[in-house]
Amino acid sequence: MNPLEEKTLKTDHIYSGRVISVQVDEVELPNGKTSSREIVKHPGAVAVIAVTADNKIVMVEQYRKALEKTTVEIPAGKLEKGEKPEMCAIREMEEETGYECGSIDWVTSFYTAPGFTDEIIHIYEAKGLSKKENAAGLDEDEFVNLIEVTIEEALQLVKEQRIHDAKTVYAVQYLQLRQAQGK
Repeated sequence: MNPLEEKTLKTDHIYSGRVISVQVDEVELPNGKTSSREIVKHPGAVAVIAVTADNKIVMVEQYRKALEKTTVEIPAGKLEKGEKPEMCAIREMEEETGYECGSIDWVTSFYTAPGFTDEIIHIYEAKGLSKKENAAGLDEDEFVNLIEVTIEEALQLVKEQRIHDAKTVYAVQYLQLRQAQGK
């Protein structure tokens, strides 16, 4: 047994919505005392790093209500129940950007905020991009602007905090490192 493990004694389900659910767990701590943990459950998500033939990073500009501002991000979306992350990445890429890819490779996965949520994001790199005729459209409640930026422009957007989320900062740093390695 893990000496740091917290044993769940009781779970109270607080809220269940389209994207998340919230629960409060009463836990027994390693020292035998009890505490509570507020937990956001999330089905997981994918994000796609995509660079065009003319070396532009494919991104979307989108208003984020939780932040009350518009951000610039790599294409991303929530996993549907039973959906494989790779298929979700291909779907989201087409829906948000109109691009299809010749191949898609897994890069990494990470937990967004393990202190309170189980959300995991799977990052993929799309290669062999081409604009798709009759591409699947956005969800009816989704509004984005497609933008394509150089690595230098992306770094400037990070400085300006227009790129201000972990998955997109990761993508920019990933591409910057690859560029420095001559790949």
